[in-house]
Amino acid sequence: MPSSPAVRFDQVAKTYTGARGTLRALDGVSFDIEPGEFFGLLGPNGAGKTTLISVLAGLVRASSGRVTVHGHDVVSDYAAARKALGIVPQELVFDPFFSVRETLRIQSGYFGVQHNDDWIDELLAHLGLADKAGANMRQLSGGMKRRVLVAQALVHRPPVIVLDEPTAGVDVELRQTLWQFVARLNREGHTVLLTTHYLEEAEALCHRIAMLKQGRMVALDKTSALLSGMASTMLRFKTDDALPPAVAALARVTGRIAQVKAHDAAEVERLLATLREARVRVEDLEIGRADLEDVFLQIMGQGQTAPATAGATA
Repeated sequence: MPSSPAVRFDQVAKTYTGARGTLRALDGVSFDIEPGEFFGLLGPNGAGKTTLISVLAGLVRASSGRVTVHGHDVVSDYAAARKALGIVPQELVFDPFFSVRETLRIQSGYFGVQHNDDWIDELLAHLGLADKAGANMRQLSGGMKRRVLVAQALVHRPPVIVLDEPTAGVDVELRQTLWQFVARLNREGHTVLLTTHYLEEAEALCHRIAMLKQGRMVALDKTSALLSGMASTMLRFKTDDALPPAVAALARVTGRIAQVKAHDAAEVERLLATLREARVRVEDLEIGRADLEDVFLQIMGQGQTAPATAGATA
């Protein structure tokens, strides 16, 4: 018999009702995450990502639908489902009365894990916390507290790791340390579910990606397939000048950097000619392929929907 998915979302819906009316945060979301997959969940603010993860963690009860972790229902078999999960939340939540090592020992106890100091030492070493083991949680910087949250999520060796915006507001060193360690755990067989606004991280790490918009899934496929589906040329350059209207209408501008999609070499030449005629001074000109950010913006802008079965195999 085939093994059960590491995580299964089956027609998950969540509706909130308040003084201002009814909000449908999730609207029939369905997809599977296979064992050993590195899976990305993307979407703009308010798309439903955190609500979906809260349902997975048992912090929010779905209005309808079902979620399982390695076959364990997150409602009817909560203890087994929760033991299979290690969740790194967005918020910096910590107990100010304990040291880092004490915090990890207490977290281990919640899952009935004892005498695991060797694993705690390994976590501390790999996450750059070895010299902070005896420090009180109050004394740590925000980045160090974030590292402790990661260690807490992993201390009971869960087969499924959920990272909810784990690198939001943290330094480059922590990002690299975290991804090296998580990538190693993934190679060893751990399933990883990642939400992030850093799309270059998702592109580099994730085997498959689902995108949510207004509580609905609008894309689900292998990362490579999403990128190949937008096989267009991107013209990237820096400038301090205003773009001519014909180029500005096509461009995505971030500060001094402009990116313009072109379908072929002839269109690249036409765009460059337009820039020359408008006397736009161009620096650091690059011609490359579309990246995940381009795909994301196109899908979110068009609201196109991909079938839930797309890219079903990792």
